[in-house]
Amino acid sequence: MGAAMDAGGPGSGGGPPEAPGDGRRPLEARLLGTVGYDEGLVLQAELVPRRRAGEIPDTLLLLEHPHVITMGTGSSPEHVLLDEEGRRILGIDLRETGRGGDVTYHGPGQLVGYPILDLKPDRKDLHRYLRDLEGALIDALSHWGIQGRREDGLTGVWTDGGKIAAIGVRVSSGWITSHGFALNVCTDLSYFDAIVPCGIRDREVTSLSRILGRTVGMEEALPVVAEAVARRFGRILSRPGTDGRIP
Repeated sequence: MGAAMDAGGPGSGGGPPEAPGDGRRPLEARLLGTVGYDEGLVLQAELVPRRRAGEIPDTLLLLEHPHVITMGTGSSPEHVLLDEEGRRILGIDLRETGRGGDVTYHGPGQLVGYPILDLKPDRKDLHRYLRDLEGALIDALSHWGIQGRREDGLTGVWTDGGKIAAIGVRVSSGWITSHGFALNVCTDLSYFDAIVPCGIRDREVTSLSRILGRTVGMEEALPVVAEAVARRFGRILSRPGTDGRIP
């Protein structure tokens, strides 16, 4: 996957919300459960201008999607391997989307993260943002003793067992981010047979559960990933209406 950036200048806005006492900005984590892909797009479209205007803090949406294949701005149609009837039988939707990158799959057991971040003033670098998301997921994997890594010239996170996380982002005018990452936690990996993941042929995909040889539940993965994202971006993590860590 990859990145897309809207045209336009840096924009103005109300500035970031007030920082905590130690100077770090807050990162509000919203645990949304299962959210339809279209609903997720609508929510991001609502939050991005609010973040640009300084009405909300940096926000991390954490959720699962029902089965859906998404096509980014760099997608090739031949990377979708199932026709409409085949997708109907398996209950897989198909959506074009404004993020960067190629074709990917989302579904139950996959932790999707949509950071709505203001990268101003000191992180206005799209390449760095992608690498920071990869780094956050690599940090999270280390919690389970898994060595994640980057692959030269590609976006995402790999392990010895295959690719475990995809990343596809959008940065809008004003350096506000949307879209994000997808980490395979306890995903049914057979659904990836419906696509050429991120346009990369002859590469395996894997999950936390497959690597560890046990089922890793979303409730186990959520706090680890959220904390890793907050640390990587130098934020203090909280839930809406709280000033503490997410459970």
